[in-house]
Amino acid sequence: MSEWRYVVQVALLSSTRRMYLKFNHAVPPRGSKSGFTLAEVMVAVGVLGVSFISLYAGIAHGFAVTRASREDLRATQVMLEVVEGIRLFNWNQANAAGMIPTNFTRYYQPPVGDQVASGVLYRGTISVSSPTLSPQPTYTSNLRQINVEVRWNSGGAERVRRMSTLFSMNGLQNYVFAN
Repeated sequence: MSEWRYVVQVALLSSTRRMYLKFNHAVPPRGSKSGFTLAEVMVAVGVLGVSFISLYAGIAHGFAVTRASREDLRATQVMLEVVEGIRLFNWNQANAAGMIPTNFTRYYQPPVGDQVASGVLYRGTISVSSPTLSPQPTYTSNLRQINVEVRWNSGGAERVRRMSTLFSMNGLQNYVFAN
């Protein structure tokens, strides 16, 4: 072991004093340097690689789930838009041939002003039929069941959402609260 002696000047208020510090420091031999072995470095690189790949996969999956949720929400909005529009019809309009379209298309982002519609294309179908209720109520002839189906392609797969509602001659509230 080698020993060094350093003199440090310390100023204390008005007087100057000397202070001696001893440092005992063992100098390693020149041939043995500390470091990591190749095997340790390779294991560390492997662990970091797996960690980064897992992190990337998790983030990519999160973005895919968010996109699918947005598209699903927009499909529900499209179906509600169509159903609410049909609910504005009176009984004669709802039963008139050709008054309710059987097919429609909407985009994820509808056109605004001079902009062109863009995004996912939603293709929908509308069918109006007599409802099948069990047991069969006496007012079934005054009801129509409206079925709306929306289809779109997302991530290489076709997605489908359906919605059904009842349409009545005198308003649904008369049938619900009268019984």
